[in-house]
Amino acid sequence: MDSNTSAWVTEVTTRKGKGETAPGAFNEKDLTPNLVILISGMVGLAGNSVVLWLLGFRMRRNAFSVYILNLAAADLLFLCCHLIDSLLVVLTYFHSHVFFLPCYKTVMMIPYITGLSMLSAISTERCLSVLCPIWYRFRRPKHTSVTVCVLLWAMSLLMCILNKSYCGLMDPKEKTAECLRANFSTAACLGVLVLILSGSSLAILLRFVRGGSRQVRLTRLYVAILLNVLVFLLCGLPLGVYWFVLIWIQDNFSDNLQYGLYLTSVVLSSVNSCANPIIYFFVGAFRHQLGRQTLKLLLQRALQDTPEEDERGSRAPQGTVEMSVSREEQ
Repeated sequence: MDSNTSAWVTEVTTRKGKGETAPGAFNEKDLTPNLVILISGMVGLAGNSVVLWLLGFRMRRNAFSVYILNLAAADLLFLCCHLIDSLLVVLTYFHSHVFFLPCYKTVMMIPYITGLSMLSAISTERCLSVLCPIWYRFRRPKHTSVTVCVLLWAMSLLMCILNKSYCGLMDPKEKTAECLRANFSTAACLGVLVLILSGSSLAILLRFVRGGSRQVRLTRLYVAILLNVLVFLLCGLPLGVYWFVLIWIQDNFSDNLQYGLYLTSVVLSSVNSCANPIIYFFVGAFRHQLGRQTLKLLLQRALQDTPEEDERGSRAPQGTVEMSVSREEQ
């Protein structure tokens, strides 16, 4: 698998060997996507760092904010790997000998799988809070969010280790039957997560549309979750499809098409990881003037689980987050 996901570096090296690209020369086909990743990655690093700082040190955590905190950590790690990889690719245009470390792509798989898992957990929790409100409010175990997050990180690490033990870690091997089975198992797990993510989000949406505003009231938290899911399906999922599906049927594509699909999926995955903080602050600022709004207040408002009319009527003090779905995590 990694022998194909490293096509970026291989393509650049091959062209240099043919004399098509020398150090100091620029090739837009390779350079432009990496520059886009570097720019979006820096924005994403800043946004996710702010979310981590606010949720980790400035706000009291609750059921959903624990997931948001871990999702931001996964996006931050994913973007760090992205930026290092893209920076090394850009440096190849100035220096003929740049040391590439293939493990960046290996490490990148861990936060990618974790991010998808966190989104699935958030969507499932929201679905349970809507479909089974009494059970969720009074019977839900107190430390469920923390326990689930720890298990999801461990599961992602285990899946990556098992996959790489068959497909190669530092020195990618040729495609083997063992690697194919490992890839198929990983793809099946990711497929289940995507089904859970899509199914739970669709269930809440249908409940809201068919049940009316009396049963399910639209809140900022739900809007933020729905936008996160939508952005991942559009921008984050293509990389997973390429990693674990298209890479095994590459013979059906021309080299240019395969390479173009890879570049597109990589750029979109970077956009996905930097979009979540923007979504939180946009949802928090919606219908409010930005004059004296702080980032903390915007994030608190984005995580509110009270409808807009209740928010206006109650006029809750600044710095509090109204959560009606569960007790706060200690």
